[in-house]
Amino acid sequence: MSSEPWDTLNDPTAESLWWSTDNMGEAAPGVLSPLGWSVWGHVGERAAREALYRAGALTAAERAAPADVHDRIVRVFCGRMAMQVQFLATVGNRMPGTSGQQVAEQIFGRVPDDLDYTATRSRYPAVAGKLPAVAVATPAQVRRLATEADAWWAHQTTAASSWDRGEAVVGLRTGMQWFGRTLTLHTLCLMTCVSPVYDLLAALVRRVGAGDVGALSGSGGAEMAVVSDLWRASRNELTLDQVTARHGFHGPAEGEISSRVWREDCSPLVALVSRYADEPESASPAHLERRRVEEERAARAEVLAAVPRWQRPGVAAVLDLAAKRIPMRGVGKRSFLQGLDGTRAAARRLGELLAKEGLLGDPDDAFYLTWRELMLGPPPEAKELVSLRRARREEYQQLILPGSWKGTPVPIPASDTAADVVNGIGASAGVVEGRVRVLLTPDFDAVEPDEILVSPTTDPSWSSVMFLSSALVVDIGSALSHAAVVARELGLPCVVNTRTGTRDLRTGDLVRVDGSAGTVTVLARA
Repeated sequence: MSSEPWDTLNDPTAESLWWSTDNMGEAAPGVLSPLGWSVWGHVGERAAREALYRAGALTAAERAAPADVHDRIVRVFCGRMAMQVQFLATVGNRMPGTSGQQVAEQIFGRVPDDLDYTATRSRYPAVAGKLPAVAVATPAQVRRLATEADAWWAHQTTAASSWDRGEAVVGLRTGMQWFGRTLTLHTLCLMTCVSPVYDLLAALVRRVGAGDVGALSGSGGAEMAVVSDLWRASRNELTLDQVTARHGFHGPAEGEISSRVWREDCSPLVALVSRYADEPESASPAHLERRRVEEERAARAEVLAAVPRWQRPGVAAVLDLAAKRIPMRGVGKRSFLQGLDGTRAAARRLGELLAKEGLLGDPDDAFYLTWRELMLGPPPEAKELVSLRRARREEYQQLILPGSWKGTPVPIPASDTAADVVNGIGASAGVVEGRVRVLLTPDFDAVEPDEILVSPTTDPSWSSVMFLSSALVVDIGSALSHAAVVARELGLPCVVNTRTGTRDLRTGDLVRVDGSAGTVTVLARA
């Protein structure tokens, strides 16, 4: 589909470049609003480059976002945010101990085989000089920033309702700055602390032929705090106001700035708390945590017993590091979602004020302008722009794009045929049979307990409904994607990166999910 100058949701690209929506699609799923893309595109490009620079993988000249959009690594196609695969492969080639192929595979699950994976050893000294210190310091920095972000988010979202237009513009700018700070540090933590330790743990389990990566990956992540508080609310130990005060930045499609999160609309929480109330005490998060501790202890003993005595201190150190570092993934993500929600609160307030002044037809029209248009004041043709962009976004929402592509993406045509075996990446072990519930949007009201949840992607708000499910099947993702991490914490079989799961499976199908083999087999169609 061609793009007019007013269409901010579709970029042209060189036909030689590979793109993927997999990693970015988990953070900001679906078709973004014009404001959502303008914020993510501006902040995401800078955060990725800054994190890679701090790790030594980029030069000072590569640190800044290019002025020309054609040179940027984070782009938008038919409303979907994508990242350039060649760039990430180049970064991997510059880092000792890994490769472009490994980096791309860790982020996207699958990678094209026609990229250049030649090691760039001239960059090794810079990485070796920066990376160790960064890896040691980053976890503490993430925790400190998380504490600061909690306080800032609470103040920002409370104060926004009384701002005038000038204060709302300042609030929008401040929100984007917080979003940038938190996203940068989260990216740096993933790259230097979480992913390398996960790879080290997975390699250790493969080498000794004992233990389970899921059981050894730590527990008590940020997502489980949401589940635990909802459980407490279902037992009248917390009020809904207390839950939203802690987790109100979560909600359906929380990575899209125009969505309404729990602090704005708590009705999804009411339904979830009601579902939790029906669950037996034996299903409580505390019970699950005790089971996880037992599984971790058993897996740890199994690994240590499988290695010679002289190797055990070193192996134990790796296991300790994995239990501490891998759950850090959720800490940084919580913070950047707070940064995005603080930006959302400012944009929503600007929409209210601009609608009152007659410059916009509706407060939500603010999300069809870019952040620059909001800060500088809507252009004279703002109402026409909003109408055009809203219609174009609706057109993009009808398209299905591949997970990765070369050059300009070609939408995937709808098909009446469906595979009876869906293959992906086994992300959490276990075998479960049950009925499918396909959710293309986070309509949690439709979910029944013990169903197999099938979705295009997930974000932290989905943890609340994953708790009720018996297994997870996701179109995109890798071993460190959100669904995979939460599934391991909940002890659920999980298959990610199926690509076609939401198209091949239908609500009501009886299937067998094998989280070790990475397969979903249809036993009977609905």
